[in-house]
Amino acid sequence: MAGVNKVILLGRLGRDPEVRNFQNGGKVVNLRLATSERYKDREGNQQERTEWHSVAIFNERLGEVAEKYLKKGNEVYIEGQLETRKWQGQDGQEKYTTEIVLRQFRGELQLVGGRGGAGGGEAAEGNGFSGGGGRSSSFGDRGGSSGGGGGRGGWDKPKGADLDDDIPF
Repeated sequence: MAGVNKVILLGRLGRDPEVRNFQNGGKVVNLRLATSERYKDREGNQQERTEWHSVAIFNERLGEVAEKYLKKGNEVYIEGQLETRKWQGQDGQEKYTTEIVLRQFRGELQLVGGRGGAGGGEAAEGNGFSGGGGRSSSFGDRGGSSGGGGGRGGWDKPKGADLDDDIPF
């Protein structure tokens, strides 16, 4: 039986994207994403709990977009999968890190709340992401759809239409 490994997060960047280049010419873009939950405790006081998530983008196109457009404080929607990797610390001990990974053809990245300097919807579509409304931009890598939005306003969006992307929650 096959399993499902999919992570969907909507949060804010805790710092600017960090880009590391590999000797073989590839690169990875690392993000730190904060998700917050607000609730009232038993006494009725407002409480907030923040979780920090490590995100690694190995998808070349999404990495370029993250490097160019994302900044600390941006609200971002991502879809990826959980992966655990083993590494060796400076003390020689084996350590494990679990992170959300966006790989080729298996990931999505969306700016929520504005594009900043990304430009208008029509010019933006040629850059590999779909947009149109002023509130969000979608960066996806789904293989065949131009605009790469994965059905969130990509190739089937009428020219000049001011459509907002749908977030599934």
